[in-house]
Amino acid sequence: MDIRLSTATGRWVVLTTVLGSSMAMLDSTVVNVALPHIGDDLGADLAGLQWTVNAYMLTLAGLILLGGALGDRYGRRRVFVIGVAWFALASLMCGLAPNATLLIVARALQGVGGALLTPGSLALIQASFHPDDRARAVGLWSGFGGVGAAVGPFVGGWLVDGPGWRWVFLLNVPLAAVCLPVALRHVPESRDPGAHGRFDVLGAVLGALSLALVTYGLIDMSWWAGAAGVMAGVAFVAVERRRAEPMLPLSIFSSRQFTAVNLVTLCVYAAFSGFFFLAALQLQVVAGYSALAAGTALLPTTLLMLTLSARSGALGERIGPRIPLTVGPLVCAAGVLLMLRVGPAASYPTDVLPATLVLGLGMVTLVAPLTATVLASVDTARAGIASGINNAAARAAGLLAVAALPLLVGMGPEAYRVPEEFAATFRRAMPLCAGVLVLGALLAFTLVRRPALPCCHPECRVQCGVGAPTLESPVVGPVERGRVRGTADEQD
Repeated sequence: MDIRLSTATGRWVVLTTVLGSSMAMLDSTVVNVALPHIGDDLGADLAGLQWTVNAYMLTLAGLILLGGALGDRYGRRRVFVIGVAWFALASLMCGLAPNATLLIVARALQGVGGALLTPGSLALIQASFHPDDRARAVGLWSGFGGVGAAVGPFVGGWLVDGPGWRWVFLLNVPLAAVCLPVALRHVPESRDPGAHGRFDVLGAVLGALSLALVTYGLIDMSWWAGAAGVMAGVAFVAVERRRAEPMLPLSIFSSRQFTAVNLVTLCVYAAFSGFFFLAALQLQVVAGYSALAAGTALLPTTLLMLTLSARSGALGERIGPRIPLTVGPLVCAAGVLLMLRVGPAASYPTDVLPATLVLGLGMVTLVAPLTATVLASVDTARAGIASGINNAAARAAGLLAVAALPLLVGMGPEAYRVPEEFAATFRRAMPLCAGVLVLGALLAFTLVRRPALPCCHPECRVQCGVGAPTLESPVVGPVERGRVRGTADEQD
């Protein structure tokens, strides 16, 4: 396709992809703020709140690579439209759920829709626009998506305190009602003519099953489920090793740089997910903030990422990834520890704001160079699958962190209803999150040695990757990818 950005069709394509990706992005940032109200309204204990978050991340992490492959084979617009419709219907189910069990089921279905629409949103831009306009279009997509992530907690808090927590999910329905007809009318279809062979359905099922069983084992303290999850994980690796066209090509980990950056990703996004899950509860349960105040309190972190990521990406290009990937997690760890100052009647300017500013500066330092290094650590033909693996790793890390952290700090099933008990366990949880970030910094300092080649992608420069790194499309050629290549000796 050679659509120009200056045309009406070009603007419609950008609008459609921004609306679609914003649905998934908003959902990942606003739900934490609504959790105390969901628990009170539906009578859910802490495990119910954990599953409300994790059911979505579970299916999204387990199926996102398969979703991208389906788009390449059957049409990116088709799969994107199916994903948007699926996501909207699942959101409607969430908003109407009469109990916690049905809400969790609906959240899992939301994750399936997210796995279909998330890879397709950027892939549609990459495949539709003229090469001369592609970078600008991706920059608009990334920038507007960042704005959506920034306003998400504020909008979520306003909805929870106003019409109620159900509108956090119901908001997706009118967004989809705008997105779907525009996509069908104005967005051209595209597919990869080289996509062939069988889909790795068995690999996708085993991967999702492994994550589900391990998560269940951690939340419900079930050793047999955890053991079964580990066995399913071993079977997943065995299947992927033997597949001619695996969902997760294990040979990609022959790049030492790629393996190192994914280890860092596991650490930092586990810490981020655990922090944001508990911080939203701490601000409301212990500090007495409203949902709107809690959402607004965490806003500086995302605003800093939105405004300073371009400079961070440029700095990473000049000095290489090792220093940013080492310093960034350490600064984030300091921000996490500053949250220990947040207690009953906490002052926002003196207690909350310093923590969010320091955390935001650390994330600015870290996230854009991390994405660029992932793309630069493998050859051009594998940049898309490399980014997909990194994105899935981040979401899986968050999934396991939200499941494991309450168990590790002894948080009881009714802790979020007892401010004193929750505050005590929160004080034990923050040093754990900080320790995982320090581990990520040590891994980066030890293993990330080779400087990455410059990455010219706009999506590596404008980052709001609170939940996961930016997902890169696999459909762009070497020139459009800014000649991001891994060196030969990195592939051994």
